[in-house]
Amino acid sequence: MGQSGIRLGYLVERAASLRVGNLVEFARQSRRVTRKPVPLLIADMLWCSTRYELGFRDYAMWDFATLSRAERATWMTHPKSHRLNVAVNAPEERVWFSDKVRFYERFADVIGREWLDLRVAGDAALRDFVSRHARAVVKPSDGVGGGGVELIDIPAGTDPEALRHELVERGQVLMDAVIAQHETMSALYPGAVNTVRMITFLAPDDRLHVLAAVLRIGNGAAVDNFASGGMFTLLDENGVAPLPAVDKRGTVYDLHPVTGTRIAGFAVPHFDRVLALLEDAARRVPGVPYVGWDIAITPDGPVLIEGNHNSSVFQTPPSVSGVKTGLLPVYRAATGVDL
Repeated sequence: MGQSGIRLGYLVERAASLRVGNLVEFARQSRRVTRKPVPLLIADMLWCSTRYELGFRDYAMWDFATLSRAERATWMTHPKSHRLNVAVNAPEERVWFSDKVRFYERFADVIGREWLDLRVAGDAALRDFVSRHARAVVKPSDGVGGGGVELIDIPAGTDPEALRHELVERGQVLMDAVIAQHETMSALYPGAVNTVRMITFLAPDDRLHVLAAVLRIGNGAAVDNFASGGMFTLLDENGVAPLPAVDKRGTVYDLHPVTGTRIAGFAVPHFDRVLALLEDAARRVPGVPYVGWDIAITPDGPVLIEGNHNSSVFQTPPSVSGVKTGLLPVYRAATGVDL
């Protein structure tokens, strides 16, 4: 399917799932940066959805109501990310990223933790795991956006077989040992493993392009995902956050509300080793050159959490950065795809 066909499919899907409540909610959110009336914002939101392939939440999140046509045309969007995924990532190779078990197997030496597939793990392996881990992260093998990810306590005396049955019934078939994050990362928010999302493209000339570097921070939940209440800020080439963080409602955080840690100026430890890890990992599945990598920083260095062949898009709202242009030119220059 060509790019036009993929785009048409997206528009049809958007029309079928249109919810008036969402339009009103995001139009009201947009009013924090403009005095335009809600009906006018809704009309503009619908136009931008078609013209720029823009989601309603992203319209509000990225302050689109304040941007000119020329500025709007520079923003990367989630549908464009989907089209890029379809255009460059081989369908038969994407399974290494969409199936977490396959991912764990392919990247076993750099994920930095023990894990079990509860569907196939033997009784002895499960009992041994439970005896050594009082807490674990459980998740589906095909989950996205942090869905189904849960941090559980495993009290002494727990019946491993009963636990296995309960988790598999809930679809949480993977059990991971809890990652001990670097104390600097924990100082941001200790209730979740705060990760770095590195969005990369491996060009045909074997050059690895970093399209975006993102620091994701938990806020009240056991995961740091944007969809689960977390926040994010972009990182510079040295792994330093020059700006505050924002959440999906557009709330700006100069300080983390739980820990009081200042976000602007925060430096991710071992960032040079993050870049070195990517240089290796990005070449292990060459049929999937466009990937969003989630990386945790441990006291011993970075480890891979997962890879996403259809990465979310992260851009800082102009009301936070003062910059009204987006990352689409960066993506186009690196990939050579007409998005």
